[in-house]
Amino acid sequence: FVPSMPSIAADLGTSYAAVQLGLSLYLAATAVIPLIAGPISDRYGRRPVLIVGLVVFLVGTVVCTYAETVTAFLAGRLLQTASAAGIVLSRAIVRDVYPREKSASMIGYIVMGMAIAPMIGPAIGGWADGQFGWQASFVIVGLFGFTTLVATAFFLPETNTNTGLTFADQLATWGELMRLPLFWMLTLTAASTSAVFFSFLGGGPSVSANHFGQTPFEYGAWFALCALGYAIGNFISGRFSERRGVERMFVDGATLTCLAPALSLALFSFGVDHPGALFLPTVLLGVGNGMALPNVTAATISIRPEAAGAASGLLGALQMGLGAVGSVIGGIIAGETGNPITVTGYMAAIGLASLIIALKTRTMCKNV
Repeated sequence: FVPSMPSIAADLGTSYAAVQLGLSLYLAATAVIPLIAGPISDRYGRRPVLIVGLVVFLVGTVVCTYAETVTAFLAGRLLQTASAAGIVLSRAIVRDVYPREKSASMIGYIVMGMAIAPMIGPAIGGWADGQFGWQASFVIVGLFGFTTLVATAFFLPETNTNTGLTFADQLATWGELMRLPLFWMLTLTAASTSAVFFSFLGGGPSVSANHFGQTPFEYGAWFALCALGYAIGNFISGRFSERRGVERMFVDGATLTCLAPALSLALFSFGVDHPGALFLPTVLLGVGNGMALPNVTAATISIRPEAAGAASGLLGALQMGLGAVGSVIGGIIAGETGNPITVTGYMAAIGLASLIIALKTRTMCKNV
């Protein structure tokens, strides 16, 4: 639905910033969902938590589809965040069945498959908006959600063999994790690296629609470049993480994530006022995120393998929380004019911070 944000604002009679909250609130809520889904899955299993999350997601999708006010739309988006259980538990499931280095490789391959969604999603959403209106995007998403629910119910086995942890046990595990400086640095590395991408999600549509005058479909088609880069980055993770090591891989990814918006900023600063100056560097952004996130995730959930759900939940909370903040600020900076220099400059600043954090984290990993 991201390419449709300007048209949703026009249809519901509200501002772009208000509709953009549909993305920011979603990210903020997905910072909370992992804190709930992770520990519950440690106690009751991954599979039932996923099923409940998907059912609630489908309810939210129906609310969004029939929303006639921005309030109803945002309420539906909040319900859709229940699907975030799949983000946190997919990583925990991988860690249930694979050791540390292998899990980084497998997460890379799995997320490469997941990257198909953002690769084709905005293009499909933009096309559907142009043909049938923005509501069609949510009808399509609902069909995907229902298919995923059926597949989960019939084909996903339970992978957590250590269920039954009491609430007190889980609080103790959380306490152990939160007292580890390395845990916080790893989660901050993941959060800051992905915040560059979320900042683009917040400001990019305004630059596309208001500065370049692109249609939702055109935005979606250009955005596919970033998702393609993300798929490539995850393939690289899957292929080389075991050989190169997770620490070097997430630093490599943070480096590319830092370079991408800096390149875009330089192009606009030198007068290259073309959509390619915004979108082509996002290929590097996608590759960087695809290399960094699977590896830093594997390192984080391997600190305490017996509490992979809790660790993945805390990681997802900080990652999505910082992403939500980045998205909100990106939308505010872009505003109604969509100035590309301010948006890419903001992204470049976050990218530099993420690289500094990644380098510090690698040093801490070596000293453990």
